[in-house]
Amino acid sequence: MINSLEVTFMSVIMGSVCGTVLALLKVSRLGPLSWFATAYTSVFRGTPLMVQLFLVYFATPQLFDYQIPAFNAVVLTFGLNSAAYVSEILRGGIQSIDVGQREAAMALGVPYRAMMFDIVIPQALRTVLPSLVNELIALLKDTSIVATIGMLDMMRAAQTAMNSTYLAFEPFIVVAGMYYVLVMIFTVIASRLERRLHKSDRN
Repeated sequence: MINSLEVTFMSVIMGSVCGTVLALLKVSRLGPLSWFATAYTSVFRGTPLMVQLFLVYFATPQLFDYQIPAFNAVVLTFGLNSAAYVSEILRGGIQSIDVGQREAAMALGVPYRAMMFDIVIPQALRTVLPSLVNELIALLKDTSIVATIGMLDMMRAAQTAMNSTYLAFEPFIVVAGMYYVLVMIFTVIASRLERRLHKSDRN
């Protein structure tokens, strides 16, 4: 369980940072960079996560003569994949904010960076919080595929138990229950955070 949570949180951090940059590029007027961000998102959303993981883990030694550790390969792949989804979520949130606010900030001479990070993005985050939580939950559940490259996680432990006991139902139902409990915990935390944000808006 620890490995799954560690992968999830590290991937979320990487995906959030890279996704924010990509979202800002998409809504910018920097043609080539905006095109790159759009193409990046299209590629990572349009190909299976497992294929991306296999490319990073198995192709890296061939291309760069470096055996990337399984944990690093997983975090890198999940982080890059998450960035594509986070960028689309944030782009939608940014574009949902009244353009008049941006125009007013620019008219007052507020620098673009300050306008985005102090005015637009905080409002956008409140709007897209449920979608971001869904992305975190999807990442957590996707960690079940890391066993395919030999990394020890809940699924790998269940497979090991099955091979040693010749029982499949018990270990996998336990893993399913553990994933479900984790998802419910994240869902409850997100719901409370969302209520607090809405309450602060009303106040």
